[in-house]
Amino acid sequence: MSAKIKPPAVVAELGRPETPEETAARKAQNSANHRNRQTVNNLVYSLIATVALVAVIVLIVPRGNPTSTAPAVDYAAVAQQAQGSEPDRLLVPRLPSGWTSNSAELRTKTTDGVDAWYIGLLTPKGQYIGVTQGFNANDSWVSDQVNRTRIAGTREIDGVKWDVYDNRASSDAGNVKYALVTSAGKSTVVVFGTAEDAEFTTVASSLADQLHSLGSPTPGGK
Repeated sequence: MSAKIKPPAVVAELGRPETPEETAARKAQNSANHRNRQTVNNLVYSLIATVALVAVIVLIVPRGNPTSTAPAVDYAAVAQQAQGSEPDRLLVPRLPSGWTSNSAELRTKTTDGVDAWYIGLLTPKGQYIGVTQGFNANDSWVSDQVNRTRIAGTREIDGVKWDVYDNRASSDAGNVKYALVTSAGKSTVVVFGTAEDAEFTTVASSLADQLHSLGSPTPGGK
């Protein structure tokens, strides 16, 4: 008894059995599709592994606080080194704890011809106040320091009268939101910045005795 030969299966899409050529083409296409899927899967797995590695590196690599890399400036020490080169003694504000300085320098050979002692202060509330002591300064120098704004009035702080420049309503005042200006001896002193009134008062008070020692302080420039 001879074995029965199973007829070729009918392919639904074709409505008939595949030819040997069609069968070979279908298998080749299936193989190509499988390889493509494997390639995409491998790319996805590689991407996941890369992202995970980057995340691990970010977590384990120590990162210092940027503010901690810039130590506070000892402006009193800088002033002591620079003393004697100008007609008046350099002013050194004596401030409570919580105040720091990020800059202190004696500026000479300036384009405006006015030597100036500058201290940059950071207040306990994180605001900025600058103290600039110009020597033999003129009205033009004062105008530059206060961003060319008009006097808003005067204040007396610990016996020292100051001209007041209030730019807080201006959108382009930069760091000169508020300023106090007085003169004593051969010095014109500008206290300016972004802080509130109480912090300006603290700085001005810390300078009062030194200003009196230079002469009789008068508001504004000379």
